[in-house]
Amino acid sequence: MAKTLRLILGDQLNHHHSWFNEKSPEVQYLMLEMRQETDYVIHHVQKVVGFFLAMRTFSRELQEEGHQVIYWALDHSENTQSLTGNLQKILHSEGFEHFEYQLPDEYRLDKQLKAFCEKLDISYQVYDTEHFLTDRTFLAEFFKGKKTYLMESFYREMRKKYGILMEGDGPITGKWNYDHDNRQKLKDPLLIKPPFSLSKDVTEMKNMLDQCQVQTIGNLDAQNFPWPINREEGLQLLGYFCKELLPRFGEYQDAMYTGNAFLFHSRLSFCLNTKMLSPLEVVETVEKYWYAHQDSINIAQVEGFIRQIVGWREYMRGVYWAKMPDYSQLNYFGHDRKLPGYFWNGKTKMSCMRHAIGQSLEHAYAHHIQRLMVTGNFALLAGIHPDEVDQWYLGIYIDAIEWVEITNTRGMSQFADGGIVGTKPYVSSANYIDKMSDYCGGCHYKKNLKVGEKACPFNSLYWHFYHRNEDKLAKNPRIGMAYRTWSKMKDKEAILRQAEFYLENIEDL
Repeated sequence: MAKTLRLILGDQLNHHHSWFNEKSPEVQYLMLEMRQETDYVIHHVQKVVGFFLAMRTFSRELQEEGHQVIYWALDHSENTQSLTGNLQKILHSEGFEHFEYQLPDEYRLDKQLKAFCEKLDISYQVYDTEHFLTDRTFLAEFFKGKKTYLMESFYREMRKKYGILMEGDGPITGKWNYDHDNRQKLKDPLLIKPPFSLSKDVTEMKNMLDQCQVQTIGNLDAQNFPWPINREEGLQLLGYFCKELLPRFGEYQDAMYTGNAFLFHSRLSFCLNTKMLSPLEVVETVEKYWYAHQDSINIAQVEGFIRQIVGWREYMRGVYWAKMPDYSQLNYFGHDRKLPGYFWNGKTKMSCMRHAIGQSLEHAYAHHIQRLMVTGNFALLAGIHPDEVDQWYLGIYIDAIEWVEITNTRGMSQFADGGIVGTKPYVSSANYIDKMSDYCGGCHYKKNLKVGEKACPFNSLYWHFYHRNEDKLAKNPRIGMAYRTWSKMKDKEAILRQAEFYLENIEDL
């Protein structure tokens, strides 16, 4: 066997990959911490720490299993801080005769490695990551000839293909989707369970980042790092979710509450997106647990969770590879405003935004409704440029990798793709936020007012959004009711003036 170098990227921490079935003295694995990856956007400090710690742990575990690993930390003396620079240096200095890598999940890295390999004077080979339930091209082929990609159709296909919650050719209860049952506001805080603790001291890592002057955002308690950094901890978190959180997950998955950042969410996305856990094992574990506890957990709880993984997660990856790189340039509404400063510090009079942003800065985490219907909703109503929105979401969340981030933000949240992912823009006034949270109760603004000094910005901005985009949205069959309501409103001019005042003074909201 030729002397081989195998590259492992920071989100390819899959112990079950076939690469590791055999050990060979002729095979060495390479893992790299690089400024290329810390600096392409400004990341949350917990995200940088989490990825580097998980990489270091994975490297150590491979070595303990008998594999040979070259690991360059961020402050390694020979680190060029560039993927291709480091590869060139190591391949030539160590005399490797063959190079291998797994398919990257980000377009920029895929393009970078393809270009690098085209210039190599040694042989190379590319492998699948052996993680996802579909390959890159499956979704594009599944929806060939369709303008809109209906997630529900894809989700049902995944259920059938893998026999998840199925009885023969149909869903186990005769019903595919329980989304309608999963929209409850949290009314009893006593239902909330204490968070699962995985506390670690990361002072040494934080000191290295400071010494290297890596620019980050957000907060970090260096003596109490809460995220899983290896497969074993991920499985512990999965077990905790099944036992303590799954019984209430579905009905409260859209709920928002000032007193608790996590509610009944699993927080497994970081483990999944780094490939420490596989989507199929997570789904099968949850499904098995439910079958053993049907007397105490109704199917709406488990179906809602499984839909997020085998449906939404796989679907978004498929959209990414079907539409990149053009997808990253889409801006259907032509929005061009900058992101207001409070997205970086949480200092705003809007209670919902203050909590959602503050929680994101504190924990590198917010669940899907906080991202979609609070921060994303505001960005869309305010006309923020999709590039600004992408960069913020990609940086601030520990689970954010472009394949899953950009399709959710530029697609689902901002409707910048014009309807590839979502059938309508996901916007709302204060009414929805109040319905799903306790945010409005202590807010500086009044949720019921559209105009006036204390009028909630979401109310006037909501109608301003529909008014200014009538040419693009009026014929959408899912939006007709909004335009019929707008046509009957008597205070249109006052509402539009209120919205324009807020947009002109957006930094002061």
